[in-house]
Amino acid sequence: MPKRLYARSLIIVIAPMFLLQSVVAFVFMERHWQTVTLRLSQAVVRDIAAIIDLMETYPHDADYANIIRIAQDRMQLKVDLLPPDPLPPPGPKPFFSILDQTLSSEITRQINRPFWLDTVGNSNIVELRIQLENKVLRVFVRRSQAFASNTHIFLIWMVGTSVVLLMIAIPFLRNQIRPILTLAEAAESFGKGRPMPRDFRPRGAEEVRRAGFAFIQMRERIERQIEQRTAMLAGVSHDLRTILTRFKLQLALARSKTDIEALNHDVEDMQSMLEGYLAFARGDNAEDTENFDLPAYFDKLAEEARLRKRKLTTTVNGDGEVLVRPNAFARLLSNIVGNAFRYASSVEITADHTRGSLVVTIDDDGPGIPQAKREEVFKPFVRLDEARNLDASGTGLGLSIARDIARSHGGDITLDESPLGGLRATIKVPA
Repeated sequence: MPKRLYARSLIIVIAPMFLLQSVVAFVFMERHWQTVTLRLSQAVVRDIAAIIDLMETYPHDADYANIIRIAQDRMQLKVDLLPPDPLPPPGPKPFFSILDQTLSSEITRQINRPFWLDTVGNSNIVELRIQLENKVLRVFVRRSQAFASNTHIFLIWMVGTSVVLLMIAIPFLRNQIRPILTLAEAAESFGKGRPMPRDFRPRGAEEVRRAGFAFIQMRERIERQIEQRTAMLAGVSHDLRTILTRFKLQLALARSKTDIEALNHDVEDMQSMLEGYLAFARGDNAEDTENFDLPAYFDKLAEEARLRKRKLTTTVNGDGEVLVRPNAFARLLSNIVGNAFRYASSVEITADHTRGSLVVTIDDDGPGIPQAKREEVFKPFVRLDEARNLDASGTGLGLSIARDIARSHGGDITLDESPLGGLRATIKVPA
């Protein structure tokens, strides 16, 4: 079965129509066409049998002129008498011919004499030769007298009406399916964090409109929840930053240098952890999608690699601009590449931008992550003691934030073994 609704709907319309017409055509061929052909053939053979009976009943009429005249005027049969030569050899019979089979059967049943039949020659005339005692009776009959020749009209009407119905049904189905496709596009845009199409409104059948209204209400509820969460986090962030600022001021006024350095370090750790928690809880779904310049961002990463004395190689295949949420996507790349910079000396980044898809592959020569723990590291607050982790001294949220951003774009992040010997991170997002 096809996967698209439009193709399935066409099958739902065409299959019953085809089945119905097949049954009707079979019944017509079996009950009407064959029956009519049989009746016509029986009538023609009956007339020929009557002519033979007249010739045998009145043998004194040497030329049989009256019989031939009556056959031509009243029976529409052209009759000739031939010398008593042997009948021609049987000609090739058509693969499928109801007329040939019916006439042969009726001649055998009603006349029961040697005969020769030609239904293949002239398409409008059928020739019959019947062996009599001292002569051969040759009869020419119009094909329409012995064969139901108007069958094609029925088939033309049947096929023609089917084509007309399909021409009506196909646009109707397209108009009915278009609202469903529009609703799917709106839901997909919402899942990727993009604004809803401006011309979107529930259309189509009642069930489709109900689904559209339900989607709009769901979107509004989710947006309200995001706004409420953002407002709450902004308040919490403001209050906590106020307290941290007070701590810094008090430390600046303190006299003991030794205690001040330790306390400053603790305050900085607290602030870093706070920023990580808030970033993870806040997310970046409220950001609008814009064009993101991959080569320009890779230039910034190259500058960072020089400062951290790391070897970086970047490659961009395809268009360098992608439609994403710029700040969120930059943070995604920063988390993954920063992790590679922390634990590896050589990093390779390859971006393949094809039509509708962006794949960014980040390889390094670091210690890597054991295969059994490659999914576990994406959980919030999970850190690896023996391997590497994005926030070894932080909150353990770096990879969680990165995957959350990738999935909010409709993509994902996977980890695998790198050809360089370390870790390979593959970012796939629609773009």
